[in-house]
Amino acid sequence: MNAAEQAKDFRIASKIAAVVNLFKTEFPDLRSDLKPWTDDVETREMLDPDSIDISFHFPGYSFRCHCRSILIQIRFHAVDADVRAIGLEAAGFSGLGCLWRLSTVERWHFVGRKEPVPEMQEKLKSCCREAIDIFNRDLDVCDETA
Repeated sequence: MNAAEQAKDFRIASKIAAVVNLFKTEFPDLRSDLKPWTDDVETREMLDPDSIDISFHFPGYSFRCHCRSILIQIRFHAVDADVRAIGLEAAGFSGLGCLWRLSTVERWHFVGRKEPVPEMQEKLKSCCREAIDIFNRDLDVCDETA
């Protein structure tokens, strides 16, 4: 689901902003998009309400990441009142469609026609780890001092 629609309170909005800043720190040329999905009937039927989706766009084609855009989908699972990030899916796109995918759910391997160079793979994996950590730690200062 679009990140802009999931930012329902200050805590979630702060975590979304932290993830955007994390990716922009590693990849300064990126432009973020908190509404990567179009608002039409077909798209709404496919949206996962237990995810936060953000896309990032390079100013042109990135030969090191082998894509023009990166879509990340942070997936959540709720047990009772506790909602946890359980993984992150990332995909690199160009005008030719999806070129690669990365899932943190199992093996953390890139798959696809054109994978990022090894250095960029490590940067992307690091961003994914930190993004999951951001959503799984409580950013509430009051709780940290209790």
